[in-house]
Amino acid sequence: MNSGDASHGNWRLPAGLMVLSAVPVAAGVHRLIELAAGAAARPDNARFVAMPLPISLHVVCAIFFSVFGALQFAGGLRLRYPDLHRVLGRGLVPCGMAVALSGLWMTQFYPAIRFDGTALYVVRLLAGTAMAACLCLGVAAIRRRDIGRHRAWMMRAYALGLGAGTQVFTHIPWFLFPGMQGELARTLCMSAGWSINLAVAEWAIRAGRPQLRHG
Repeated sequence: MNSGDASHGNWRLPAGLMVLSAVPVAAGVHRLIELAAGAAARPDNARFVAMPLPISLHVVCAIFFSVFGALQFAGGLRLRYPDLHRVLGRGLVPCGMAVALSGLWMTQFYPAIRFDGTALYVVRLLAGTAMAACLCLGVAAIRRRDIGRHRAWMMRAYALGLGAGTQVFTHIPWFLFPGMQGELARTLCMSAGWSINLAVAEWAIRAGRPQLRHG
């Protein structure tokens, strides 16, 4: 493989991650525009109109985290521009924490909408807490110069943060078969997004270089 092919391959994963995040990013931008324009409250957005700050913070930080986080998976970029990797990382960690904590806040204080029951409430608490914990463990690892564990924990945090992208696909049966809609189906569709991402991240960690296998 020549250097051009290798460089092209290095960008396939980041490009794929950006594509995966495209729908939630577009939906988030639409939500921000809607709130900024003073949209009237409807059943699907009344909680956001009443308290726009948490959702706005969540969306802005999630966009930064998903888009610029994808660049951290470009091996060539890390090798050629290590300072850029570090600078992006220092911005991504607080953004990721803001995504996790604002998500936990919204889970706790925003009124639940139809089909969002107790089980999904618990799953959301677990996902947000796990993402925050992974970020903290990733920072602790890099402070010890443990690059392998740092990468592993940050991959897990990114996988959880990108759950909304995969949930676009796990909700396809929800929209194709309206008769299945209910609290259980909603919980399964949401949970599948985070679970699939975590499973892929764990596979990548264990299939990667030796220093990633013990994260």
